[in-house]
Amino acid sequence: MAAALRSRLPELAGRMALRIRSEVDAYQDESLIPLDSLRRSCHANADFVLSHLRRKGSPDAEAARETGRARAEQGVPLADTLRAYRIGSELLWTEIVAEARTRPEVSDDLLVSESADFWALFGLYAEAVALAYRETAAELTSRGQARRYALVEALFTGVITDHTLWEAARELGLPEQGPYAVAVAEAGAPGEEPLAGVEAALRRAELPSAWRLLPDQQLALVALPTAAAEGACLRVLRDSRARVGFSPCFSSLQDAPQNLRFARLALSRLPGTGPGVARFDDDPLAMVVAAAPAEAARLVEVTLRPVLDLPAAERSRLLSTLEHWFASGGSANATARGLFVHPNTVRYRLRRVEELTGRSLSDPRTTTDIGAALLAVRDRAG
Repeated sequence: MAAALRSRLPELAGRMALRIRSEVDAYQDESLIPLDSLRRSCHANADFVLSHLRRKGSPDAEAARETGRARAEQGVPLADTLRAYRIGSELLWTEIVAEARTRPEVSDDLLVSESADFWALFGLYAEAVALAYRETAAELTSRGQARRYALVEALFTGVITDHTLWEAARELGLPEQGPYAVAVAEAGAPGEEPLAGVEAALRRAELPSAWRLLPDQQLALVALPTAAAEGACLRVLRDSRARVGFSPCFSSLQDAPQNLRFARLALSRLPGTGPGVARFDDDPLAMVVAAAPAEAARLVEVTLRPVLDLPAAERSRLLSTLEHWFASGGSANATARGLFVHPNTVRYRLRRVEELTGRSLSDPRTTTDIGAALLAVRDRAG
């Protein structure tokens, strides 16, 4: 019977392919699984089964494994793959029974015995299909993740070319044009994901993102397609209870390396040790000072050195007065309230700073220089 059926395999495989295509949705896409390819797969699997029924011995499951590998690579769901395998097997068994009915020498007892062998063989082959599918899917997932990591690394290091920026964006699931932003979170230990679950939360908020995990930080490149997107992204980041630095918004992926630096600067300025989100744009002057420590140190020397050379008590009073004065928008009265002193005391101290530095605090250029120098002094003290 097996020999007779093998002689009709081309026609039988064609019917199997058409039956599977009509009953399993995933197999109906010609661009995904061409009918000729499906027919060849049916032919190979049926041939292996019939060959085993003729020879007995140890079954060869290579055709089943090849089916599992191919369907995983094509992206066919495993459940649909196994269903298709069962449909093909049922049709083959129906043909075996029909052939048996034409042969008087084939008893019902023999057919029942062969039925048990056939369906045991089906179980073995179905298991081979599933195992090969899962192994291939895991390999593809790992390979895809490695490629995504490499693309994100290329974006953050700036080694990707203009020509391939749109390809990288498409593969990472990002829009080809911004705005985008970069988030950097501080990891407590190597391999720890401080923003675990945030990617899924951003996806639910319809904010595509691409990620890279480093030993001490987790990096995210986030697309912000609407006016409300930045606020939604910041809410998700704050809910993570991590320490996060957030870059300004930018329009081109070419600017990802620079904005990664901005996000790291923002993270470095986050006060304390607890969770929080620091935006670069919340205090850009402080970020600029932090970005250029050598230049900031020189600015301190040429701007505030006479104040810093004072005895500790007077130096502390004048620096504290300057900080409160800047924080209050240049109001002597508000500064006095913050320091619990008379406004005239504040004015006296400000005149003292002017005398020591030779600079007028009514000059906008002077206030800019001294404000930046104060930030550098605070950084150095911290």
